[in-house]
Amino acid sequence: MKEVVIYTDGACSNNPGPGGWGAVLIWDSHKKEMSGSSEWTTNQRMEMMAAIEALKALKYPCKVKLHSDSAYLVNGFNQKWYENWQKNNWMTKSKKKVDNQDLWEELIELNNYHQIEWIKVKGHSDDELNNLCDKLAREAIPNKNK
Repeated sequence: MKEVVIYTDGACSNNPGPGGWGAVLIWDSHKKEMSGSSEWTTNQRMEMMAAIEALKALKYPCKVKLHSDSAYLVNGFNQKWYENWQKNNWMTKSKKKVDNQDLWEELIELNNYHQIEWIKVKGHSDDELNNLCDKLAREAIPNKNK
């Protein structure tokens, strides 16, 4: 099984507002940078979209080390929050609808397809690849100069 290292990040101008995401995929001697955007979104959605789009770029099931500075994303899997949400019909403990259910469902499918280790990194620190993803995400934000 191919081993891939992925770094992801999301950004949003205002929140909600226009947003962007960035990802870097590394396998063997290859490195691929990706980015995308949304006209109206939240920072959390962009964090999740970065992971989704990076994982969807993999053509076969892979062993993945996915690095993100989003505690929401990483804890959602490492602490298995999504399992309780599914059991509770996508409601939180406080009986509120889980935000971003559509993206969680897509990530769960991808998590079941690949062998993913979800790794939390400190944002805006000295992690070169996380900083690159942040740059890609910020540069992808539509109309950021208006």
